[in-house]
Amino acid sequence: MSVLRVAPRTAVVLALASAAALATFTWPFFIPAHPESTARTGEAPLVFLVMLPVLVALVLAELSSGGIDSKALAMLGVLAAVNAALRPLGAGTAGIETVFFLLVLAGRVFGPGFGFLLGSTSLFASALLTAGVGPWLPFQMLCASWVGLGAGLLPARLRGRTEVAVLAGYGAFAAYGYGLLMNLWFWPFSLGADTQLSYVAGAPVLDNLHRFAVFTAVTSTFGWDTGRAITTAVAIVLAGPAVLAALRRAARRAAFDAPVTFAPPGPEPARPKAGTPVAAPQHGPDVRAGWSGGTPPGEG
Repeated sequence: MSVLRVAPRTAVVLALASAAALATFTWPFFIPAHPESTARTGEAPLVFLVMLPVLVALVLAELSSGGIDSKALAMLGVLAAVNAALRPLGAGTAGIETVFFLLVLAGRVFGPGFGFLLGSTSLFASALLTAGVGPWLPFQMLCASWVGLGAGLLPARLRGRTEVAVLAGYGAFAAYGYGLLMNLWFWPFSLGADTQLSYVAGAPVLDNLHRFAVFTAVTSTFGWDTGRAITTAVAIVLAGPAVLAALRRAARRAAFDAPVTFAPPGPEPARPKAGTPVAAPQHGPDVRAGWSGGTPPGEG
């Protein structure tokens, strides 16, 4: 069960953002595109400019609905920084990725809205850290956001080994999906028009889908994507129970889901008027009570 709930307003923002993002990947299937190697270079800044208002709208929707607060934003920054530091440890080596397992676990604990934001911020921060800024960055951010979003939408009642097994399976599935979408963003513009796997502008959708499926299987599914899937699944199995427990403990201590209530002010105590004598406080029984004569004890 996720710690941060998803309000209807947040769900609408997430649905619209996902639909718009999916259109940026799939439009060449429906609108003929010119297979030029630099075609996506001019499109990437536009995608990035569209993403920023969406992310801001998502944060504002979460803040206004109570789904996220300053403590959750601080946790988002910490986890994004950790992911940015983890990514250089594995990127570029046979598809090994060290960033997705934490994204899956955090999305599971903190919910789909948090996972969506963490995916975008993690990839953006790691790109700045590793000098990986390029036309591919907005599409990487979108794909990673979907990974975190999907983890937050998994069945809530899973616990123990079953939960870890489901998260490991989801991590492997998401790794293949990430590779497929990242192939889709550049495939129509990378091979030209002279190969059997090339995108054909204006061809039927099923024809181009077949070409793309073969291209993906040959170039990445059995190589990079499999390495990413294995790394993510193994990391979740080995570190998942401990990381889930740590994230849930941090969420309980921060009380992310505790409602904020304000009690009405009570009446102020009456103040004595000027010149009114005030009785001295009595700290205990008078030891002199009942003394019949002579000097009271302690005063002789």
